[in-house]
Amino acid sequence: MPSINRLNPLLEILKSSPGRINKILIQKERGPHRIGEVIGEARAHAVPFLFVPKHRLDRLSPHHQGFLADVSAKAFSPLEEILAGARRPFLLLLDEVEDPQNLGAVIRSAEGAGVDGVVLPERRSAGLTETVATVSAGALEHVKIARVTNLVRTMAGLKERGIWIVGAEGSGREPWYEFDFTLPVAVVLGSEGRGLRPLVRKSCDKVLAIPLAGKVNSLNVAAAAAVFLFEIVRQRRPLGR
Repeated sequence: MPSINRLNPLLEILKSSPGRINKILIQKERGPHRIGEVIGEARAHAVPFLFVPKHRLDRLSPHHQGFLADVSAKAFSPLEEILAGARRPFLLLLDEVEDPQNLGAVIRSAEGAGVDGVVLPERRSAGLTETVATVSAGALEHVKIARVTNLVRTMAGLKERGIWIVGAEGSGREPWYEFDFTLPVAVVLGSEGRGLRPLVRKSCDKVLAIPLAGKVNSLNVAAAAAVFLFEIVRQRRPLGR
């Protein structure tokens, strides 16, 4: 993954393009005196950072200067910017999808379905790494991605704007197509192993399922995303096209 382990380049990108930084690992032990500047800029621009033992940084980057920054393949977009450009919002929210292969595949489907934007939580989510960019087959360049501090609070804000929140989970009592997706909508998919977190699930207006006929009880998140997203495309496509 692209990373920065030198002080001046990191401070420059924090000031000029903070949206490109997924997170910063900072050594717990006392480090270079200018580390305080890194922490201050990260806080000012809401860039996630985490304190870790120095030996972990030594293993990841032997010549670091007290930190290691994970830099995205592209910059994040503000959610307000995404919503401002959406005539009839069509969003995809991902609740702690941590596998970059899955995230790349989901973004590829999202771009093909014409979503207005994808929303990721800043913690417990894969970053926009080179792997994500590669798996997306170029789609990452064309999809706006927002990063938010609190997904549940973001969902509440979307509801206030008249956007329906539809969760995708096997425990849903209705099938995925039993909803009017011509309405402004945000589809929420959960992590690979745990699905939707309880509070996220509770915050959905509807929770829909994809009934399975085989012996496996769940779909890969990327496959589930494709089913939901292209049902929205089907419903929104004008008759005769």
